[in-house]
Amino acid sequence: MTDSSRVWLITGCSSGLGARLAHRVLARGDRVIATARRVETLAELEQAGAAVLSLDVTADQQAVRQTVDAAIQIYGRVDVLVNNAAYLAIGTWEDLEIEDFSAQFETNVFGTIKVTRAMLPHLRARRDGTLVFIGSRSGWIGDAGVGAYAGSKFALEGLVEALKGEVEPLGIKTLLIEPGRFRTKLLTLGNMKAADAASDDYAPIAMALMAHLAAEDQQQHGDPDKLVDLMIDLVRHEGVAAGREVPFRFPVGTDVHADVKAKCRQTLELLDDWEAVLTSTDFGA
Repeated sequence: MTDSSRVWLITGCSSGLGARLAHRVLARGDRVIATARRVETLAELEQAGAAVLSLDVTADQQAVRQTVDAAIQIYGRVDVLVNNAAYLAIGTWEDLEIEDFSAQFETNVFGTIKVTRAMLPHLRARRDGTLVFIGSRSGWIGDAGVGAYAGSKFALEGLVEALKGEVEPLGIKTLLIEPGRFRTKLLTLGNMKAADAASDDYAPIAMALMAHLAAEDQQQHGDPDKLVDLMIDLVRHEGVAAGREVPFRFPVGTDVHADVKAKCRQTLELLDDWEAVLTSTDFGA
C-alpha cells in the first residue's frame, strides 16, 4: 500500500452503487473494505481484491463499533467512510405501518449514525479522513408515496450538515452526495419494500407510482459508473475536482439539478413575496 493510496470502508456493497464504487476504487489503486449484511454476497469483490466484512447497520451500537474496529485493524487505518447502505420503502402515510417508518429510519438514518459514530474516534485521533454520505434527490423533494424514504433522506441532510460543523475543525472532511435517478438496483423488488394500499382512496396513487417505478427501473438516465467515478474524483481531488474546492453538498444528475434549482427558485419567490409577513413577528415589529 503506497503512501498516496487511501483505505475506503463502504457499507451496502452487496449490489448497486456500493458494489460499483468498490470496484472502481480498487481500479484507481486504493484499498477497499467492502461490507454487507451477508458477507457471502461480497464474493466477487473479495476476488477482485477487496477485504470483506459482515456489517448489519441495524445492529446495536456496540456490535457496529466492533465491526468498524475490526475493519480499521485490517490495514491499520481507514481514510474514507462511505455510508451507502439504504433501501426504499413505498407507500402513503396510511399504507405504511409505524413499524415500516421505523425500519426505514433504522437503516437509512440510525444505521448511518451508528457506523459514523464508530468511525469518528479513529478519524479524530488522526485529524484526517473523509466522511461520505449518500443522500438523494428525495432529500430535497418529497414525492407522494415515498414519504418514509424522503423523510429519512431529509433527516440525513440536517444530521450531516450539523456533523460537518462539528468535525471540520478537526481536519475531517464531509461530503454529501445527492444522486438523482441513476441506473442502479434501488428500484428492483429486492431493494424496494412496497405496502398495499390501505384504502381504495389511495389505490390510484399506489398504482401510478408502482407503474412509474417499474417502467423507470433500469431505464434511468444516470450512468452509475460515471457517478462513482465522480465520487472518487471528489474524494481524491482528481479529475474534475483537481485544483477545485469540493463543496459539501453535491446534487448529481440532470433530474436532481433541475428539481433542486426549481425548488430553490420557488423558495426565493416565497421569501420575496411574503417578506413583510415573515419578518413581522419580532417583538416591536
